[in-house]
Amino acid sequence: MFYLIDSSIYIFRGWQGLPITTRNRLDQIDNAVQGFTETLCHILENHQPEFIVCAFDECFRKGIRNQIYPQYKADRPPAPEELTPQFGRCKQVAQAMGIMTIGSDQVEADDIIGHFAQIAQQQQMPVTIVSGDKDLAQFVSQQDRYWDFGRHEISNYGELHKRFKIRPEQIPDWLALSGDKSDNIPGVPGVGSTTAARLLTKWEDLDTLLANLGDVAMMKFRGAPRVSRLLYEHKESIFQARSLTGLIRDERLPKSLDSCARRRTPTDQVSASLYELGFAHDLAERVATRIAID
Repeated sequence: MFYLIDSSIYIFRGWQGLPITTRNRLDQIDNAVQGFTETLCHILENHQPEFIVCAFDECFRKGIRNQIYPQYKADRPPAPEELTPQFGRCKQVAQAMGIMTIGSDQVEADDIIGHFAQIAQQQQMPVTIVSGDKDLAQFVSQQDRYWDFGRHEISNYGELHKRFKIRPEQIPDWLALSGDKSDNIPGVPGVGSTTAARLLTKWEDLDTLLANLGDVAMMKFRGAPRVSRLLYEHKESIFQARSLTGLIRDERLPKSLDSCARRRTPTDQVSASLYELGFAHDLAERVATRIAID
């Protein structure tokens, strides 16, 4: 099993879940680092993945999506100044644990996860995507799993289909129609998630839907003629939204999974690395012992 971790979500959850008074032995605010460390410990200790990647968001609103649509995520406030220095230490913690870490100045962590998920799927390697972002469910195939660690149980393809009322691979089209407030993608006014799911259940994908707008007006739900008209009027914005909601590629990312294998690092070396990052000696030893490879 290949674990792909959407790091930023669990760094923020660590920040929100532990008090800001949490400090390391160097007297640095360390709540996000310690929360993220516990997430990684749980995964490594209980699942022992042979392949694992921590994907980080590093394009900072200057990536391809913002070039396409400058308002993309524009309403999100910047990270608190006490949190910002912790991102780098979180990345170093993952590396000390033998985990490959990767970011991009062009694409987001979502795209990095999608990139590796597709390579793994081509090689018949099952994937577990660890994220609380529903967008990433689009990369789950029949053999894969999606896990919102700490909040929901692990879900398979069929369970995601049941939850969203659409197949996971339809999520980019679904979001292009209904919008995504968290990313500031507007969608079609008057077309909510339920209506978008109903349309895609019948028409399968966005191109087929937009090629059959006359028949949409004849569908048996209230307001179908109005929805047909709205889709026609907002075709251009739908296509722009769709360019944001799916996978965007960074061709510089690794083309194989060789670098994604977890490194076998001696326990004392892991402990020493964590100590250098500000962990108390006892905590560094406990973490290193917990994640030791059998």
